[in-house]
Amino acid sequence: MPTQIGLISLGCAKNLIDSEIMLGHLQDEGMTLVPDPELADALIINTCSFIDVAKDESVGTIIDAVNARQEDPAREKQKIIVAGCLSQRFQKDLPGLLPEVDAFIGLDQITDVASIVRQTLQRDLEKDGSLDTVTAKSRYIPDYTTPRFRLTPNHMAYIKIAEGCNHTCAFCIIPKIRGQHRSRTQESIIREAKGLIAQGVKEINLISQDTTYFGMDKWQGLGNRPKPTSGVDSTRGESLTSLLRALNGLEGDFWIRLLYTHPAHWSDELIQTIAECPKIARYVDIPLQHISDHMLDKMNRKTDGKYIRDLLQRMRDGIPDLAIRTTFITGFPGETDADYEELLEFIKTFKFERCGIFQYSKEEGTRAHKMDDHVHHATKKKRHRELSSAIDEIAQDVNERQLGNPKRVLVEEEGIARSMWDAPDIDGRIFVPIDSEVGEFLDVEVKDHRGYDLVAS
Repeated sequence: MPTQIGLISLGCAKNLIDSEIMLGHLQDEGMTLVPDPELADALIINTCSFIDVAKDESVGTIIDAVNARQEDPAREKQKIIVAGCLSQRFQKDLPGLLPEVDAFIGLDQITDVASIVRQTLQRDLEKDGSLDTVTAKSRYIPDYTTPRFRLTPNHMAYIKIAEGCNHTCAFCIIPKIRGQHRSRTQESIIREAKGLIAQGVKEINLISQDTTYFGMDKWQGLGNRPKPTSGVDSTRGESLTSLLRALNGLEGDFWIRLLYTHPAHWSDELIQTIAECPKIARYVDIPLQHISDHMLDKMNRKTDGKYIRDLLQRMRDGIPDLAIRTTFITGFPGETDADYEELLEFIKTFKFERCGIFQYSKEEGTRAHKMDDHVHHATKKKRHRELSSAIDEIAQDVNERQLGNPKRVLVEEEGIARSMWDAPDIDGRIFVPIDSEVGEFLDVEVKDHRGYDLVAS
């Protein structure tokens, strides 16, 4: 009987691709994925550790699995393997803190997962201790030939176009976990996209830590490296604009969605490319984090408020029917009442089509962790509540303006669809006729709205 594998994938879409790669390699080695963890010979938990909430969820999931194994005689021999960002970030401490875990996998070991599972199944935890395979620095990046067992619906998929990040935002631990930015080749991405389209995929979501930096790490010579906010073009090598135009030229009826862009590397050429390529969704995900110059400087965001306001206006002027999604952080160390009021006024004035707000999370290993002027937790909660209320009101106004508008939607499941303005698992839904064909495009008219969702027919 083949080895049976259970997998729990936590965190973002980038982590989901790592899970798909692990499952692809396990399947190639003759192992079987089972939906119920209690049936698994080995249970893999692919973890996230970006902020406290993610760490707590990851640790809680691990402890739940350990407790379930202790309480269920049928799971007595089950092996528990912890993979992903938690293993990578806390590689020195985790085996001692979680001695009940049979093995730890880092970000560069996901293609060796089958071998690690076999080794783990042959080990005695009490006698041998945990198997720790995590290496110090992450350098891995997938290719179009990398085996994947997709966990997304048949009609949509993610493509990771790069790994790692070169930014040094004061609040973020990602570069220390996933390493420096490293782009795939454009050819590799195009070949993967062609394969997905041939399989019936209708929506391709491009992801990385910073999709706007795609290709720039390969430009030769320091003098040819892009400077923040300078505006970059594709004449010096592969870039996001050259990739988008190549993807737009592929045959088939599908959308291309752009996620995780950084404001520092946008250009007029990128705006023009989106406007001229009909297959690129009129949707831009661009986390801004703040608008106050004081906060942007302390966060080390490489942009200022004037630059951001100008960029956003150029986006709206240059791309018809555009939805801009962003996220902000409130309660960052040193955030004054004036900083907060400026952010609140900016959100109310600009009226983002899609917007989220997070309370600052103090993360060990970041520059912000060592700052002295941390905001009181009650103040952070109050500001978060007020900003969230403003965002809710704007969302209602945005939905009100959609009434009577025609929309092309992609049917997600029976009676539920998404438009170009709605990224999977992030934004709202559109309720459509129950008999609409799942996984296909549909032309509808918006009739009503309910909270963040629309009703169409």
